Amino acid sequence: MRSIRPFHVAFPVRDLEEARTFYAQTLGCSTGRESNLWIDFNLFGHQIVAHLSLEETKEVQKNPVDGNAVPVRHFGVILESSEWEELKDRIRKSGIQFLIEPRIRFDGKPGEQRTMFLMDPSGNALEFKSFANDNYIFQK
Repeated sequence: MRSIRPFHVAFPVRDLEEARTFYAQTLGCSTGRESNLWIDFNLFGHQIVAHLSLEETKEVQKNPVDGNAVPVRHFGVILESSEWEELKDRIRKSGIQFLIEPRIRFDGKPGEQRTMFLMDPSGNALEFKSFANDNYIFQK
């Protein structure tokens, strides 16, 4: 597998201070540059940017996947197992409700993964995964 460089993703939020609380306090992201219209966050080494945009913070479409309604538009990070467990515990302690409870998909099969979904206060869906074997991340 090639060395991974940090990705960058920008997304809309309805309130920057609400976003700061969720991403910094709940998820543990540090902050970077910011203005009165956006804030950079460090999400496990990746740059995500919350942009103030009330018009774009609407309910997202969902598709059925393995018996769950998975938001079509979502982003997240594939974590090491210990990081995934720590984040799961941190979210539970925060009182934030999971959109899809932490669980194991493809148990005992290639592609086995832990996954959990949650929504930020602006309705952006996030998925965090941890594969039993990273060699299966792109396995067909």
